[in-house]
Amino acid sequence: MEKNDFIFGIRAVIEAINAGKEIDRILCKRDLQGDIAKELFTALRGTDIHVQRVPMERLNRITMKNHQGVIAFISPIAYEKLEHIVPFLYEEGKNPFIVVLDGLTDVRNFGAIARTCECAGVDAIVIPQKNSVSVNADAIKTSAGALMRIPVCRESSVKAALTYLQQSGVKLVAASEKATINYTEADFTAPTAIVMGSEDMGVSSECLRMCDEMVSIPQFGQIGSLNVSVAAGVMVYEVIRQRGL
Repeated sequence: MEKNDFIFGIRAVIEAINAGKEIDRILCKRDLQGDIAKELFTALRGTDIHVQRVPMERLNRITMKNHQGVIAFISPIAYEKLEHIVPFLYEEGKNPFIVVLDGLTDVRNFGAIARTCECAGVDAIVIPQKNSVSVNADAIKTSAGALMRIPVCRESSVKAALTYLQQSGVKLVAASEKATINYTEADFTAPTAIVMGSEDMGVSSECLRMCDEMVSIPQFGQIGSLNVSVAAGVMVYEVIRQRGL
């Protein structure tokens, strides 16, 4: 059972879209057809709402009520946009500090990272629309409410977010076990975005190629990798240390 607040039924979902509700994502029956279904997809045009085609069994596990093949999950927060956040930071005379999460899927790790970021004064967290965590009740609980306080930008893709940040003069630093540079040797005093990867694969090779620098956290045990939320905490507080905050 999914724990987000949700609405179901094609007409109810169309009304929510038209009313500008903050919709996290929509689950839609794979073979959904008909005039009212066309009306739904027309309403979705021009929005950035992520739609997943799923088997009817998936929808029935969420609710057995008359969902008509469509369930929409309502986000508990209003997502921000990088194109609004970054210029505002510069206008305010701030030194941007962003954390980008590439493919993170565990809401507990997401919540823990958000809690650290909020405590450290990170300006925003970036997540992609697809194949990623989103802000739900579990994430908010794990974050001790931090996700209600720190801006979260959900962008079309991590690649698009990194491209925008680079064009905006933000240095991209990826944390990766493949790196040979110690994380303390990187310069975080300039506008910086820390890029953290997924729990199993780390930062994708495509994103690694885009980054200005790749650094690693020394490890001396046999397991070979830190939990991503712990690694993010180490990276975030190195930025704070170097900036003397």
